[in-house]
Amino acid sequence: MLWNFFAQALPVDEPLILPDSVQKANIAQTIDKVIHTDYRQFFSDMLGDMVWIALKIVVALAIYFIGRWIVRRLIALLDLAFEKRKVDISLRSFMRHTVKIIFTVILILIVVQTLGVNVTSIIALFSAATLAIGMAWSGTAQNFAGGIMILLMKPYRVGDFISAQGQSGTVRDIKLFSTVITTPDNQTIFVPNNSIATAIVDNYSTADLRRVDWTVGISYGDSIEAARKALLDILAADSRVLADPAPVVWVAALADSSVNLTVRAWVRNADYWNVFFENNERFYNELPQHGINFPFPQVDVHMKKE
Repeated sequence: MLWNFFAQALPVDEPLILPDSVQKANIAQTIDKVIHTDYRQFFSDMLGDMVWIALKIVVALAIYFIGRWIVRRLIALLDLAFEKRKVDISLRSFMRHTVKIIFTVILILIVVQTLGVNVTSIIALFSAATLAIGMAWSGTAQNFAGGIMILLMKPYRVGDFISAQGQSGTVRDIKLFSTVITTPDNQTIFVPNNSIATAIVDNYSTADLRRVDWTVGISYGDSIEAARKALLDILAADSRVLADPAPVVWVAALADSSVNLTVRAWVRNADYWNVFFENNERFYNELPQHGINFPFPQVDVHMKKE
């Protein structure tokens, strides 16, 4: 009776402190539920769920590794088809990367769906974020378009030696977004396709022949004819130097300390650098034997007595 009185006197909004008897009754009810719970069924259901999850993970992994093998086989078959049809190696590289990325994305979506994730929701979310991603990746899209332009216009191909954007080297690969160049000192440089597609590109590999130029300075007073004959004899002894067009030697400039001769010879593209460097050394070693001297800067000082 006393408890009912206090219970009626308490405001409705304030929390009600239960007496010990009620708390004991609630605890007893909870213990009774725990005791009478069918744990066998509980653990059986949990074990079934775990087995099902593990099975889905195993299936997803199997699909992933089998899919990777199939993608590699498709790329190999694509390369074989390109080779039989004599497809340009640059286009072949670009298409290989494109097909690989497309099939890899499809494979990932299949694996995710196998794990029970709603792929439709992912695609919808991706579509909703397309505008933001497109704005953030505007440069990437331009690089992709630049790659397409390179393949269509063909200013260079894989294997060509080019100079562009301040970099010189051999084109090793044309990817979706960049061109891979290997420099003569074996550095690998990735040049964005957009920048190289709109830049001035020097392609040294398009022609079969290249002209090698040297500038040789001789001393004032030395015979130009003797120097010309010595230089032409040195070049004639090199089998890599072509006789047609024939090498020439001209006076290029009357400099402050030397008479500069321009030496020009034609060689095959692959022999350019070897001919250039090796004949530089021959000029230095053999010209003095013909009485030709190499000058160095000199200053005449006149002293005046007062």
